[in-house]
Amino acid sequence: MLDLLADPNAWASLLTLTALEIVLGIDNIIFISIMASKLPAHQQHKARQVGLALALITRLLLLASIAWVATLTQPLFSVLGMDVSGRDLILIGGGLFLLAKGTMEIHNTVEGEEEHGGPAKAVATFGAVVVQIMLLDIVFSLDSVITAVGMSNHLEIMVAAVVIAMAVMLFASGPVGDFVNRHTTVKMLALSFLLLVGVALVADGLGFHIPKGYLYFAIAFSALVEALNLMAAGRRKKKRAAEQAAD
Repeated sequence: MLDLLADPNAWASLLTLTALEIVLGIDNIIFISIMASKLPAHQQHKARQVGLALALITRLLLLASIAWVATLTQPLFSVLGMDVSGRDLILIGGGLFLLAKGTMEIHNTVEGEEEHGGPAKAVATFGAVVVQIMLLDIVFSLDSVITAVGMSNHLEIMVAAVVIAMAVMLFASGPVGDFVNRHTTVKMLALSFLLLVGVALVADGLGFHIPKGYLYFAIAFSALVEALNLMAAGRRKKKRAAEQAAD
């Protein structure tokens, strides 16, 4: 351990891997924020904390069983001449879940359908949200851990990178979730991003890898356009307020 602390290469590996883990966790934060937004306001922060805690536990458990993770890439059976592994099945299942969930959330947002109920229903909804977050955490964690294993040969560095990245995500999840809740157009953009991620997961599971850089560029460009729209809307609102005050 002391040798790693004195090794500049180890620190460079830690910084690089931490940055990658944060980038790979963006979709996780968005999904958790959108799912938590369906809960009563007083439960949303707790749901985000539970979701990220489950993500951290899942990642650490997968890192502790690297040998098992490696077996997930071994073919289980073949379909039409294409080998299918356990990792492929997990990615396809997770991608289809994201596509279905994203489509339903977009429908509910556009149609204005919201869930209402008393305390009993709120508890049931909280449990359902946590279960859905946990299922997607497995998919996102698998992607994250495979990246970590490929970037470093030291378990200590991988664990440290995952913990640091999760701490950053925990700090960012609150502001991200609140911002998404305040702006319906941003929520639609986030849901569209989840649909893109779902398509990428299914394609990856079928053997067609789509670099995430393409997805992040698309969403970054869309986010920039939406930021300009929000700025313009804010200026129009201030202008109307000033005109009303002058009258």
